[in-house]
Amino acid sequence: MHEMSVHKFRNHLKSSIDRVVEDHAPLRVTRRGGGDFVVLSAADWEREQETLYVLQNRTLMKQIRRSMKTHREGRGYVPSPEELDLDAVDRL
Repeated sequence: MHEMSVHKFRNHLKSSIDRVVEDHAPLRVTRRGGGDFVVLSAADWEREQETLYVLQNRTLMKQIRRSMKTHREGRGYVPSPEELDLDAVDRL
């Protein structure tokens, strides 16, 4: 995570925001009196929210654990060659 003072952030607002959006890296903005804050792109924030939702959903986490277990044991789902052929999907 990059970090800069609120003064520098204010003076370089556009370039700082462009960097956050392009690099997908949050920016910590520090203030002398405390109360720092973080700037991140909307797409990154939405991704984080989705991750938190999955992690907090017990049913989804159980499904993921079962899937990982069957994969490790070699009993997981194996797609057919047709399913792996992306061109075939485009032709549908």
